[in-house]
Amino acid sequence: QELRPKSLDIKQEELGDMVEKEMASTSEAIEDAVRRIEMSQARNESSGVKLEVNERILNSCTDLMKAIRLLVTTSTNLQKEIVESGRGAATTQEFYAKNSRWTEGLISASKAVGWGATQLVESADRVVLHTGKYEELIVCSHEIAASTAQLVAASKVKAEKSSRNLGRLQECSRNVNEMAANVVASTKSGQEQIEEKDTMDFSGMSLIKLKKEEMETQVKVLELEKRLEGERVRLGELRKQHYALAGAYDAAEDGEAKPAPAPRRGILKKPPLAQKP
Repeated sequence: QELRPKSLDIKQEELGDMVEKEMASTSEAIEDAVRRIEMSQARNESSGVKLEVNERILNSCTDLMKAIRLLVTTSTNLQKEIVESGRGAATTQEFYAKNSRWTEGLISASKAVGWGATQLVESADRVVLHTGKYEELIVCSHEIAASTAQLVAASKVKAEKSSRNLGRLQECSRNVNEMAANVVASTKSGQEQIEEKDTMDFSGMSLIKLKKEEMETQVKVLELEKRLEGERVRLGELRKQHYALAGAYDAAEDGEAKPAPAPRRGILKKPPLAQKP
């Protein structure tokens, strides 16, 4: 009893109820996340490029939430199948208590998926309202992919290899990963598009401000041109050294000490005429 983890002090019936409650709570969190994304005020408050970017990000987040919802539903079905096939004459609560470590892993994975979905929606809200960072949304997508893998691993431990629900769960997991990658891609492209628009938006600038920006840009252009020229010279010297070392290496391979020096142009002799056969 002393060696048992403190978290296992929960009663058998409570442990069984916790699994069902956590899966239901995760489903509710995802449903709420889908509603929040669809009702986002950013859809009405933005226009032009920002509207296009926001729509693309929100649509990819909606697709991800739907994929997660299907994943949780399939995971619940597989969990019921595992309990029914493994409990024998025992009750559901007794099965969960007997496999308490597995049960805790399942609960932890379910919590991680629900938390990741909630965080994704909050990050998406901040991004489209321009109060958050695009990087937050990318990190949340990676977290969801990781927690999905955790949920599949927890379910796979007790499932039969031939289980159809297990196959569906693995397919749902791949779909979640694909949708998470779409969120990352739409976020990155949207970030680039917004930043490019912001850099090229000169409306509202006074004549003096425009002139100052023009001079600063000219300075940057000259600096970059000088740096580019220096890098080209460096590249040429590197290539010369590379060819020289390559020639010396080839000569050493042939048994010579060093490559034969190139003849000087000033002492070139006219080649002899060919003899008649």
